[in-house]
Amino acid sequence: MKNIVILVSGSGTNLQRIIDTIDNGEIQNAKVSLVVADRECYGLERAKNHNIENVLIPRGKNFSSELGRVIPKDTDLIVLAGFLSILKPEFCENWDGKIINIHPALLPKFGGKGMWGMHVHNAVIEAGEKESGATVHFVTPGIDEGEAILQKSFEVTADDTPETIAEKVHHIEYEIFPKAINKVLGNNS
Repeated sequence: MKNIVILVSGSGTNLQRIIDTIDNGEIQNAKVSLVVADRECYGLERAKNHNIENVLIPRGKNFSSELGRVIPKDTDLIVLAGFLSILKPEFCENWDGKIINIHPALLPKFGGKGMWGMHVHNAVIEAGEKESGATVHFVTPGIDEGEAILQKSFEVTADDTPETIAEKVHHIEYEIFPKAINKVLGNNS
């Protein structure tokens, strides 16, 4: 059984999706062994509701070192699911190839510092992009610079708003996140 640690900052909808896809067998041979939040959020409640060990580590200059202390050594994968804090380069290097993130755009476009949530979708509209989507990628010391694992796009129409793009992206995230997790864990799916 592979151990997954999930880092959250918000409501935890992608966390819930991962829990559900483990429960229904879409993600095989894995369990969520720990959920870590960098702020009070509903993601912690979701973990409690599923009897998953959880911890709050308030963001700050010692966040990465505190995180390093609570993550079990037998962790196979760290998943950033709506996680907004920046991890220190040393942390990323210690877990190289074992940390993934989902980003609400087609990287390398619209990535980097400040590119999260509605900021991304507004930038897509302002740039007049004809497509957007989501990317699951490895986490490296460079923000949103890690190799893409899985990416899926959709057409941006003239009627789209940042809100409609956000909704479309969320559907894609639900679809590709479990597939990317299986891929990284070496599961056949």
